[in-house]
Amino acid sequence: MSAIGAKSDLLNVLGDVKARVQDKLGIVDFPMPQFILIGRQSVGKSRLIEALAGECFNFISGTLGSRRPTVLEFRHAPGYTASKWYVRDRKTNHWTNHPIEQVMNIVGQAHEECGTSVSHDAIYVRIESNACVDMQIVDLPGFRDFALDEGKQELCDKIESLVMTFMRDKRNVMLCVEQAGDAATMSTLAKCRALDPDFKRTILIRNKLDKYYNDLTPDNVSKWVDGFGDLPESLVRFALTLPFWKDGDPMPKPFNEIKEDMVKNDIQQMQVKGLSDKYMGTIGFKNFVIFMEKRIENMFAEAIDPVLTNLKDLKSTAQNSKKDLETEYNDTDPHRILSTTRDCGISFATALTHVMEGVLDLQPVMNLDEELRAFHNYHGTLGSSHFSMLPSEDFCSLNDYIDYLRNEIQIGAFDVEVNGGAQFRRLMMEVEIFLRFSEIAVEIKKRDVIQARGVSMSSLTWRDVVVKLLSHEAHLPLQRRVEYVGERIKWFFEIQKDAVLEFMEKLEGSPNSNLFSPLYPKHAKLIKQNAMIKHAVWQTYDKTCGRQLRQFVELFENMLTSTFSNPWVFLKGATTHPSTGEDLSEAMLPSFDDTKERIPQEIASRSGMEATLSRWLTDIPTEPHEIDEAVDMVQMLVLKTYSFIRSQVCDQVELFSESFFKLPMMRRLEEDMAKIELTPEDKANYEARRERLQPEIQAAEESLVEIDWCIDRLQGFKLKCDAR
Repeated sequence: MSAIGAKSDLLNVLGDVKARVQDKLGIVDFPMPQFILIGRQSVGKSRLIEALAGECFNFISGTLGSRRPTVLEFRHAPGYTASKWYVRDRKTNHWTNHPIEQVMNIVGQAHEECGTSVSHDAIYVRIESNACVDMQIVDLPGFRDFALDEGKQELCDKIESLVMTFMRDKRNVMLCVEQAGDAATMSTLAKCRALDPDFKRTILIRNKLDKYYNDLTPDNVSKWVDGFGDLPESLVRFALTLPFWKDGDPMPKPFNEIKEDMVKNDIQQMQVKGLSDKYMGTIGFKNFVIFMEKRIENMFAEAIDPVLTNLKDLKSTAQNSKKDLETEYNDTDPHRILSTTRDCGISFATALTHVMEGVLDLQPVMNLDEELRAFHNYHGTLGSSHFSMLPSEDFCSLNDYIDYLRNEIQIGAFDVEVNGGAQFRRLMMEVEIFLRFSEIAVEIKKRDVIQARGVSMSSLTWRDVVVKLLSHEAHLPLQRRVEYVGERIKWFFEIQKDAVLEFMEKLEGSPNSNLFSPLYPKHAKLIKQNAMIKHAVWQTYDKTCGRQLRQFVELFENMLTSTFSNPWVFLKGATTHPSTGEDLSEAMLPSFDDTKERIPQEIASRSGMEATLSRWLTDIPTEPHEIDEAVDMVQMLVLKTYSFIRSQVCDQVELFSESFFKLPMMRRLEEDMAKIELTPEDKANYEARRERLQPEIQAAEESLVEIDWCIDRLQGFKLKCDAR
C-alpha cells in the first residue's frame, strides 16, 4: 500500500472512531489531535478555512461576529464530484446533511443566539469534498483590538477569555494567523508565546504576503522571512497569500484556481527576490498544506495508543456502570426492595463505627474554624434560640471565640482538617471549654438570700438556702450550655454521612478491602445511585441523631436536677488513704491486715468535701442582727459550691457524651436501620425508578457495543500496519 493510502487509512480510521464516539456515545472531549485557529479580526482566518475546505463560503454571524467555537471537520473524498455539508444537531448529536446555504444559516443562528455574550458550546460542521484537506480545526472568535462602548468592551473581554481557555489546553495545536509584517507587532503570537514559550504547539501563518512584495529585496528577503531575529528557530512559520478579489466584484474564476495562482505568484516573487532555499519551503499555501498533512499524520499516529487506552478505560467504566445498574435493578425488585434498603442501612450503620475509629483520606474534612462557622450558620438558618451559641456574653462574636480557642487555649489540631473519630476528640475539648464558661447569671443580692430563707429566720437551714439559690440562679445557665453540647454532637454525627459513604465506596479494589465487609462497596453504590434508598437511610440516620439528642439532654438534665437538689452528695470527695504519700521507695504489696485496716479509713474519708462544705455552713451566723455577714457568707458559699459542681460536670463531660450520646447512637443505629419501613409513596418511587433503569441498562449495553467496535477498529488497523 502506498504512503498516501496508508495515511488516508489512518485518518479515516481515527476519524471513524471519533465520529462514532461523538455520535453514538455523545462524548465530545476525546483525546484526538486538533488544531485551533486564532487571530485578530480581519487577518484572514475565514479565508484560510475556505482554502482548507477547497471552496468559498461565508458563515453568517451578524454584526457582532462569531461568539462561539465552530468545529470544522474536513474529510477528503477523492471520488466526490461535489462537496457535502453536514451539521451535528446540538440536542441529538446526529449529523444531518444540508445544502451549503442552510448550513450557513444554521451556523449564523447559533452565533446570534449568544446575543452580546459568548458560549463555550461549539457548533460542529463537517465538509466532505475532493478538494479539502483531511483534518479537524476549531475556528475561534477573533480577538478584538478596540471597542466603541462599554458593552462592546465586555464582549471583547469575554471572547478573549473563551479563546484563552482553548489556548491553555496543551492538547491543542495553535494555528496563529497574523498579517505579514514586523514580528514585533504580532499581538496574537505574543499570547501564544506566553502559554507556549518554546512554540512546541504553535504554528505561525503570516497572511497577505503580496502586500510586502515591493518592500522585499535580495538583501532583506531572507531576513524578513526569518523575522529579523524576532522569531525563534523553534517556531514553525509560513508566509502566504490567500485568494482575494476586489470587494463587491464577483469571484473572477473558480476559487481553487485563484488559490493556485496565489501559490505560484508567492513562489515566483520569492525566487525573484533571491530568497534562500532554506526558507522556500515556508512560502505559499501549498507548502503549508504539505507540512500540515505530515504533522497531522504524525499526530494521529501518536494518538492511536492514547486513544486505545482511553477507549479501554471507557469500556471498563461502561462495564462497571452496566453492572451497577443491573445490580440496582435486581435489588429493587418489589419483593426484595425493603430488605435491600434495610441491608444498605445496616451496612451504613456498621461503617460509621469504622469511621469513628479513624480512617485516612476521607471527605469532607474540616478544621475547627470551619466546623464552628458551619455549625453557627446551620443553626442561624434554623433560627435556633434554645441554647447559648457563645460561651459568654463577653465574646462579642464567633470570631472572638474562635480567636480565643486558637490563640489563647491553643486547642490541639485546631487547624488540622479531620473528620470521624479525630474530629469527635477535638469536639470534646471545645465543648468542655464552652461549659467551663458557665457562671451564675445574676449577682445574688441580700434580698434574694432573705427571700430564699423565708419569713422566719428559722424556717429553713442555710443548707436549704444554698440549694434553693443554686436551683434558681445556676441551674439554667448550665442547662443551656448542656443543650449546646448536645446540639454540637448531633450536628457532628449528621455531617459524617458523606464521609461514611465515601469510606464504604473507596474500599472496592483497595488493599484494605479484605478487612471489612465485602458488601460495603455494593451498598454504597446503591445508596448513591438510588435516591429512594439514600432518602430512607439518611432519614433514619437523622431521626436516630435527633432521638439521641433528646435522650442525652434528658439524661444530663436529670443528672443536673439531682445534683442541684442535693449537691453535697454529688460533691463527696474521692476515697483516699489518709496516710498515702508521695514517696514510692517503700511501696509494696499490702498484707491482708493492711487491707482490713485501710477500708474503714477510706470509708471515713469519703465525705471530705461534704465535711468542708458542712463546716462552712456551720460558720454562717444565724442571729438576726448578723444577717449582713450571713448574706456575704451565703453568697460566697453559693459561688464556691457552683464552681465545684461546674468543675465536676466539665471534668466528666466526655464521659457523659460517650455514655449518653455516642455509644447509644452507634449501638442503636443498626437496630433502627433494620426497622426501616417503606411508605406507599416510597414503593411507588421505587417502581418508577425501576422502570427508568431498564432503558438505562439498554443504553449501557449499546455503549459497550460501540466502544468494542472502536477498539476492534483501531486494533485491527494496528495489526494490518504491523503485518506490512
